[in-house]
Amino acid sequence: VQLQASGGGLVQAGGSLGLSCAASGSIVSINAMGWYRQAPGKQRELVASITKDGRTNYADSVKGRFTISRDNAKNTVYLSMDSLKPEDTAVYYCNAAATGWRKVLVEYDAWGQGTLVTVSS
Repeated sequence: VQLQASGGGLVQAGGSLGLSCAASGSIVSINAMGWYRQAPGKQRELVASITKDGRTNYADSVKGRFTISRDNAKNTVYLSMDSLKPEDTAVYYCNAAATGWRKVLVEYDAWGQGTLVTVSS
């Protein structure tokens, strides 16, 4: 199972950006999907997650500003980011807990390649 993230870029404070992440490969099922971020000199932290049936969880720092969603038919997770702040600047990584098929069932903790979000003040 592979994840390919897209989106991100440079935006001014108060602006909006969207990220998407598509899973591919021999996928049997995808359970939880999420977005993490890592700012320079800091540890990777959970931004938001969503279960297969749509239950969401957000970091306190992004509640009310970010929205996570997913399209199960497309094996894709999205992150809509509004009212961006300079402290949101980080590399954003998507993550998925998935079951794949390689002649047997295999459990994956898959990560995307990371996409940079830069918010200027």
